[in-house]
Amino acid sequence: MMPGRRVAIAGVGYSTIGRNTGLSSDELMIQSTLAALDDCGMTVKDVDGLTTVGGGAIHDAWLLGIAPLSWWCTAMEAPAFVYAAHQAIAAIASGFCETVVATRIIQQQPTGKKLIEGKGKQHPMTAMFSAASGDRQFLLPFGAGSPVNWAGLLTQRHMARFGTTEEHFGHHVIAQRSHAALNEDAFFRDPLTMDDYLASRYVSKPLRLLDCDYPCDSGSAIVFTTEERARDARKPPVLVEASSLTAIRDLNFEILEEMAVTSPKVCADELWSRTDLGPKDLSTAHLYDGFSIITFQWLEALGICGLGEAGPFVAEGHTRLGGRIPVNTDGGACNVGRRHGANFCIEAVRQLRGECEARQVEDATASVFTNSFGPFCGAVLLRKP
Repeated sequence: MMPGRRVAIAGVGYSTIGRNTGLSSDELMIQSTLAALDDCGMTVKDVDGLTTVGGGAIHDAWLLGIAPLSWWCTAMEAPAFVYAAHQAIAAIASGFCETVVATRIIQQQPTGKKLIEGKGKQHPMTAMFSAASGDRQFLLPFGAGSPVNWAGLLTQRHMARFGTTEEHFGHHVIAQRSHAALNEDAFFRDPLTMDDYLASRYVSKPLRLLDCDYPCDSGSAIVFTTEERARDARKPPVLVEASSLTAIRDLNFEILEEMAVTSPKVCADELWSRTDLGPKDLSTAHLYDGFSIITFQWLEALGICGLGEAGPFVAEGHTRLGGRIPVNTDGGACNVGRRHGANFCIEAVRQLRGECEARQVEDATASVFTNSFGPFCGAVLLRKP
């Protein structure tokens, strides 16, 4: 259980989600925040805290008309949405504020071809990859400027150490697509076969295109508040049972001392030490899938399966709906689009509320959502009251 005041999630919401929507980051932020507040029957007047990743919390608050702010956080060096969630949880548990909206706004990045042709404004990430400074001077000259390069490296290491196969990753991708087929919010809903997976092109061998999340424009927002206030909201509250945030070294994925077991192991051990619940109490798990290898590392780190056993565990169908523990029941970011982990928090909340219709897990009582791996990561354990 979290120390201090009990924290709960009262509302969740998305903006318009799509490819090249034409919406600005401000528009995506406003849409998703208002949707989350409407979900729980609150207004901006009820909010006194704002946390975000990659944006500007004070700027966002001003646009929304939230004032004064008792807590805010804008993070750049963060493991996706879970960092904003963690800051919101800590602020409420410690009494700094009463209600915090945590957001993750992300826009589809222009392709390198568009930039070369002058058809897009250069994105900061693209600018970073075009400058060879610091440690990156040893990577960029060899064309290793993309996250897919280190993801391929960590995937290969897991295969070499544990005997994980490409077909094991294929089973994971196919299972997630089967969940996406039940989610009207997913971009990709057509069934996949193993032949389809193995026919998809390599982007950084052994990493395939279908192992990667799908770029899109998205805004996601979650309303965190005290348990007492959440019980008065429009929807049933979902309680924060425990959370953990972990960094084990600087942000160089390529030179991790151990690539097959990274920060999720430390994070998961800390998470379970803060609760009386354990892996067997989970009804669902929502494990970051920016690349398939991330989900595999979390399955093992959380103790859902043994070390090195994620491949066979997934291949045996345990992560499918109806299996031992359904994983990424919304279809994951490979199918619903890159929402940078906020979708996993929202799906976990909806499962615990019983709102997922055809993909609903019966009698769901506890769930976990996670983001990132390698040098840094985070996890939050949620449960029904």
